[in-house]
Amino acid sequence: MKLHRIGRRITTGIAAVTAAGLALTACGGGGDPADQGPKRTVRHAMGEARVPETPKRVVVLDTDKLDTMLTLGMTPVGAALPDQAAGMPGYLGAGFAKAKSVGTLQEPDVEAIAALKPDLILGSRFRQEKFYNELSKVAPTVFTERIGVTWKQNFLLDAEALGRKAEGEAKLKAYEERARQLGTRLGDPAAMKISLIRFMPDEIRQYGPDSFAGIVLKDTGLGRPEGQLLKDKADKRFAPLSPERVDQADGDFVFVAAYGEKAAQEQAKVTGGPLWQKLTAVRDKHAQVVDDEIWMTGIGVTAAGKILDDLDRYLTPLAKK
Repeated sequence: MKLHRIGRRITTGIAAVTAAGLALTACGGGGDPADQGPKRTVRHAMGEARVPETPKRVVVLDTDKLDTMLTLGMTPVGAALPDQAAGMPGYLGAGFAKAKSVGTLQEPDVEAIAALKPDLILGSRFRQEKFYNELSKVAPTVFTERIGVTWKQNFLLDAEALGRKAEGEAKLKAYEERARQLGTRLGDPAAMKISLIRFMPDEIRQYGPDSFAGIVLKDTGLGRPEGQLLKDKADKRFAPLSPERVDQADGDFVFVAAYGEKAAQEQAKVTGGPLWQKLTAVRDKHAQVVDDEIWMTGIGVTAAGKILDDLDRYLTPLAKK
């Protein structure tokens, strides 16, 4: 009889501990967040992933995914950045500064990502393919294929993974309509040749029609200088431009960006030189320095909208003359 009572107390104790453990898991105190709740299948560049219906702890591994989350009113728990020292792109706002750094775009820190217990990871096959197997063991992982030229398709895939597909489609459509309306207000936008120049730490680049900013210009109907159409290039995103041939950067209006402090120093040196000063756009005061984080690395709907803001600000007065 005594042994029976002892056995009953042990069984009751085990049941209580089990129930407490289940309660903690249900409250988010334990367990893998990615394993909880209903799932959806998302097809992506690396195959398929079973993702939560409404992801809440998202880690992003490229700047376009940061822009996507901002566009859709979400904030990541962690992010890989182009340059950890530079920090989060400023145009994203103060809320994004709370996201934990998880390495760089080329070398994401898998351990730091796992420590955040994400329920979704968004990345790029172009940049992080070799990390995919490790990342997919941490949480459902969705990779887009390329960067830049496919930015609209990437945005829609990321929106689908985030459970915001319809909202993403609506945001993209609204951007495209705004771009079209801006082109209409400019009268004959194709006649206005817009030059895109970017200073990198070790080279100068002219950006073509398949770059992010180039696609935004195309959406408005704006024209490009003949040389920046990159007709003889397989890759029409950008091409190098030597300092000795910077006169080829001319256009009706020139937008200039610089990637990092070293590049900004080179920009100041070249744009202060005699060849740059001979550009028609420079003489006419039709050259403008713009935010690299928006024009070059934003690669999303919100950044594209901010490019439209700049185009409206600087080009609309010219169209009215």
